[in-house]
Amino acid sequence: MAGTQEVYDLVVRGKAKLITAAVNEALEDGGDPTELLNSMISAMDEVGVKFKNGEIFVPEMLVAARAMKKGVEVLKPHLATGVAGAAGKVIIGTVAGDLHDIGKNLVAMMLESAGFEVIDLGVDVPKEKFVETYEANPDTKIVCCSALLTTTMPALKEAVALLNESPFRSKIKVMVGGAPITQEFADEIGADAYTEDAASCAQKAKELAAAM
Repeated sequence: MAGTQEVYDLVVRGKAKLITAAVNEALEDGGDPTELLNSMISAMDEVGVKFKNGEIFVPEMLVAARAMKKGVEVLKPHLATGVAGAAGKVIIGTVAGDLHDIGKNLVAMMLESAGFEVIDLGVDVPKEKFVETYEANPDTKIVCCSALLTTTMPALKEAVALLNESPFRSKIKVMVGGAPITQEFADEIGADAYTEDAASCAQKAKELAAAM
């Protein structure tokens, strides 16, 4: 009999092939969809802690996030509308001139795992696109911009500057990240938060959204 504990363990171990059957079985056994979702979110929290402590690395984190995604797909029809995006909406993208997406994709998966609805703009995103996407989705709480190269740090600065000048600035939190980015740089360009990895980003986003 599959239950929340088994689903939790499968996510932690990144068993994407087994998760669909386990979630379906748990639902057939009368499992509560929200409890199952919460157990997967807790599992990703554990994965995040292990990653921060250096017990696991990016590949393990990716497989866990993939397993979670598969599990959530099974749960979606059973969840009260909106539970999967209950934490709020996040816009994410890699800034203009930057084609790196592995880190950004991992952050997007971790944010989804933390209960956010994620609007992923992809890579090489012009600064105006962040603003336009917010205007089309005014219930967005957080805008995440990433730069993975020192040469695209100025584009990140410009994107944040444009967001800072926008009339809706007080309604959002701007988060930045990427290999060359530091807390000092984030402060200098006027971002609300900087995190050094995907697990920290999901955690910080939860805190920021909850405080809004």
